[in-house]
Amino acid sequence: MAGKARFVLDSFAVLAYLEDERGADRVRAVLEAAKQKRSTALMSEINLGEVLYITEREQGLLSAHKALATLEQLPITFVPATRQRVLAAAHLKAGHAMSYADCFAVATALEHTATILTGDPEFKAVEDIAPVEWV
Repeated sequence: MAGKARFVLDSFAVLAYLEDERGADRVRAVLEAAKQKRSTALMSEINLGEVLYITEREQGLLSAHKALATLEQLPITFVPATRQRVLAAAHLKAGHAMSYADCFAVATALEHTATILTGDPEFKAVEDIAPVEWV
């Protein structure tokens, strides 16, 4: 297990993957490595909710259900919003100009010593405290 790469997927990365947009290839590579147990892919359930509401708003409820079914088949470990994580995200939000949902991705990355995979420029605000890989 030592040295195994860990990644936190934010909603930007997952939406890029689902919609085959810029960055999808890198997300696919991370997921393939996770499938082969060479890395770990994590996602906060709060960020999962973001993916689903964005998908429903832009493409309808059926598409959101399909996206959820797809994501549940992938080698992603979904991290629940425990009280400890809620408090960590709130603390991050108090000190950084980014969305509260994005703070859950950061809190997850810090807790699991993982790299955040994103293309969302809001994460520039936390590059000094959490590693970010840009897609």
